[in-house]
Amino acid sequence: MNEQTSRLNRERRFLVLLGVICLALIGGALYMQIVLGEAPCPLCILQRYALLLIALFAFIGAAMPGKRSLTLLEGLVVLSAIGGIAAAGNHVYILANPAVSCGIDTLQPIVDGLPLASVLPLVFQVDGFCSTPYPPVMGLSLAQWALVAFVLTAVLVPLGIYRNRRQA
Repeated sequence: MNEQTSRLNRERRFLVLLGVICLALIGGALYMQIVLGEAPCPLCILQRYALLLIALFAFIGAAMPGKRSLTLLEGLVVLSAIGGIAAAGNHVYILANPAVSCGIDTLQPIVDGLPLASVLPLVFQVDGFCSTPYPPVMGLSLAQWALVAFVLTAVLVPLGIYRNRRQA
């Protein structure tokens, strides 16, 4: 096995790990929703979509045989993470400024109108308000944890590409 193949395989393993982490985060959100009764707001659901897209693109990218297709899927992972940063960043802002609303009246029909909301309503339908303060997990709100995850994804994926693709 040559050096380039080894480096691309390292990227593929990272993408599989990233996809599994994203699915685990969605699973954690579902646990908090179903077991702990924490209702998801429109921005929570948008963050779930971003996590699902990251996982989907990461798994597809890990299965791609060529460098170009792998890079394209990694680019889609980063774009999905940027969308997640926008949703989670807005959510963090709303939690810090409770007088600001997430616009549930405006966002709810849009988010509930997305295709997965009718296919998997338990996972992708809005049921709460963005300003509802739930207990923190290890000192951070869920929105803050999501923001950290999205920022790490948006930074680490391009860094991994750079590290693995530069000339030895």
